Amino acid sequence: MIQTRAGPCFRIGALALGFAFLYAPIVLLVLYSFNGSRLVTVWGGFSTRWYGELLNNEAFRAATVTSLEVAATAATLSLILGTFAGFSLSRFTRFPGRRVFGFALLAPLVVPEVILGLSLLLLFVTSESWIGWPSRGIVTITTAHATFGACFISVLVRAQLAGFDRSLEEAALDLGAHPWTVLTRVTLPGISPALVSGWLLAFTLSLDDLVIASFVTGPSATTLPMAVFSSVRLGVSPEVNALATLFLAVVFVLVALAGWLMGREERRRRAPASPLPLPPPHARPCP
Repeated sequence: MIQTRAGPCFRIGALALGFAFLYAPIVLLVLYSFNGSRLVTVWGGFSTRWYGELLNNEAFRAATVTSLEVAATAATLSLILGTFAGFSLSRFTRFPGRRVFGFALLAPLVVPEVILGLSLLLLFVTSESWIGWPSRGIVTITTAHATFGACFISVLVRAQLAGFDRSLEEAALDLGAHPWTVLTRVTLPGISPALVSGWLLAFTLSLDDLVIASFVTGPSATTLPMAVFSSVRLGVSPEVNALATLFLAVVFVLVALAGWLMGREERRRRAPASPLPLPPPHARPCP
């Protein structure tokens, strides 16, 4: 009897401890972003002062705009390239170099970021010395982020296509649909959860990256993680807490929106088809 009661209590306690370990620092960060004191470890009363200071910080503002531009562009490029790569590996089981291509897609997932950033730096420096392009900056950061983001999306697309019912595509083709129409009206909507989650994952990875961006960037581009890292080396300021709180709010809204869109699409797909309306009585043929 004691063991029966102790079992649920232990599981609930372990679960609460795990959630507290994960989310207590985030809650404290949000709480201390409204701290009126300049010292981040001393509570000086409720204040929104640091949000105003953050808006007036030109360095953080420019870095935020750069990071959002790079993340949005890199996530979109990653979505296109990763979808093509995942579709090719899932639907075309035989083509020359398939194993090498699959290995090349999985390698950036396990290679340390330092090695990946150094290799991309050497690639960009060599390319610039030979053909004069690209100069290190936003273009090289976007290219680097799109490179490893496409690898993550290809894995998600392959997993989604593995469980996709291909009889839907065959039925559409039998009914006379063009292959491009089947792709855009049947296949892509069917794997839309993987596409949405993949874009969000690539966007988050690009927005969060510090190591690779530090290798491939130039003096003309500074991302937000680089600006924050340069700031915290001199000590954590309350502006960093306010900045992190704003990004948490944006990420929460994006994830909630993506969940709502995927849920609506899933409910629409599972909803029974409505019966065709009967013609009015005067339009029915007489027996």
